Amino acid sequence: MEDILIECSPGISGDMLLGAFYDLGVPKKVIEQPLIDLGLKSFYHLEFRESKSCSIRGIKAKVKTIDSSPVKRTWRSIKEVISNGNLEDKLKKIIYEVFESLAIAEGKVHGIESEDVHFHEIGAIDSLVDIIGVCAALNYLNPKKVYCNEPMLGKGFVQTEHGKLSVPSPAVIELIKQKNINVLSSFDSIEGELSTPTGIALLSNLVAYLQPPSKYSIKSYGVGIGNLKFPFPNLVRVYKITSFEDSSTNDNEQNNPKCEEICVQEAWIDDQTPEDISNFVEKLRIEGAFDVSYQAINMKKNRIGFSIQAILPIEKKELFRRLWFDYSNTIGVRERNQSRWILLRRRGECSTTFGNIKVKQTLKPDGSITMKPENDEVLRLKIEHKISTEEIRKIIKESSEKFKAFENWK
Repeated sequence: MEDILIECSPGISGDMLLGAFYDLGVPKKVIEQPLIDLGLKSFYHLEFRESKSCSIRGIKAKVKTIDSSPVKRTWRSIKEVISNGNLEDKLKKIIYEVFESLAIAEGKVHGIESEDVHFHEIGAIDSLVDIIGVCAALNYLNPKKVYCNEPMLGKGFVQTEHGKLSVPSPAVIELIKQKNINVLSSFDSIEGELSTPTGIALLSNLVAYLQPPSKYSIKSYGVGIGNLKFPFPNLVRVYKITSFEDSSTNDNEQNNPKCEEICVQEAWIDDQTPEDISNFVEKLRIEGAFDVSYQAINMKKNRIGFSIQAILPIEKKELFRRLWFDYSNTIGVRERNQSRWILLRRRGECSTTFGNIKVKQTLKPDGSITMKPENDEVLRLKIEHKISTEEIRKIIKESSEKFKAFENWK
């Protein structure tokens, strides 16, 4: 499996990324299929054509809007389209995350709830095509890792539906702050918008490493051309590469354990059945909670109720607020933001005398790695071989050989 390296020099935008992926060899059908599945085909026309920037060739992606509806799309309406769309779960997840981060950023800078955001960066058809198309392209390529260099932002002003805004735009600044992205700048920074909110939202959600690997080979590449004219090539390159770095060392050791901000939401409920509570807890887990705990408690009027606590990603707290009110009887939710320190971990499989089994590795601060089998695997082997849990774990530990990672350290 190959890696992907995005070279955003000088900056990044959704249409330039889309053109680069098409030039790399991603079929137009792959890019457009999720748009068709979401019922958006009749609202746009997508064209890829050869173009040049300062004599360097590439592909320019051009979206012609056919949608003449005066209704502005909000994040709430777009979220409903994505949720109801006939997309595979992995693709739906990454599309959702890109849009959500953009909506949260725009909501923050305009002082409104993210679901009520209706503006060009989310609502316009060209942005929908760019985001969904790029996510579809990356899902099609299915790289092992995605790298990108640090982008530049530019300076000056840009005309938007909100009027003339300074560069970088408020949404770009908020996205960079939220995702802790490093950017490049200089005293003679370039006049013009080099990185758009759509481009930064894609970069911040799809890229795992914000610097190129120290050693790699290039298999193929694609070039996306931008619309703005500069005294230098305005392009984005996307490379298929093979990197020669062990993700278990170097940067991971320096950032282990890592600190991240989480959200804790909780409520006490005394007017729902245990079956309803069980279903609600499962809904919270399915929607992406890190963990959910609940227990029976004594409440007012001597009623037995349930105390439910959910630990979740900070960027999903608005979604989970709605889940509490849509799927439980509570009329109030307590919420707080906290920090947590966690060791890096990754899932994979290991060959043993039982065959290949799913395991999880943990990277300790001293660089050592511990490994334990997934509990579901232990229970399965216990039933199949009719021996104790302790014996299963002992055999796995003694016979473990080659480990194959399913994901990067995170």
